[in-house]
Amino acid sequence: MPNQTNSFSSPLSYEIVEDIEQLNLSIIQKHHIRLLAHCLAILKEIVKEDISPLEEDERLREWCEKQSKKFNDENFNQLFYEQMSSASQKLNAYSQSIEKNLKELDLEDLILLVAQNQEY
Repeated sequence: MPNQTNSFSSPLSYEIVEDIEQLNLSIIQKHHIRLLAHCLAILKEIVKEDISPLEEDERLREWCEKQSKKFNDENFNQLFYEQMSSASQKLNAYSQSIEKNLKELDLEDLILLVAQNQEY
């Protein structure tokens, strides 16, 4: 059977995925970090400049709509937006708690967030 490539690219580099895999954390914690890292990369792309939370939410909604059109599924669009919005809120709350801008968060911050099992 020939290898088929996925037409959807990930914002995470192979190196970041490998770094996460090498962590001394549970499989669930590693998965959580990968999901947060993926969402963070997307959010950083969406909010390249300083914008208001309302503008950030509007851009996130537009981005989710654009991505979900690939699947032609309106239900997916809403669920996708809700999940991304939840991750955005969690990451924004965490960045404020450590006095960083969302765009300054990095993998080490996500590891601390998940390892400490903080609720944000």
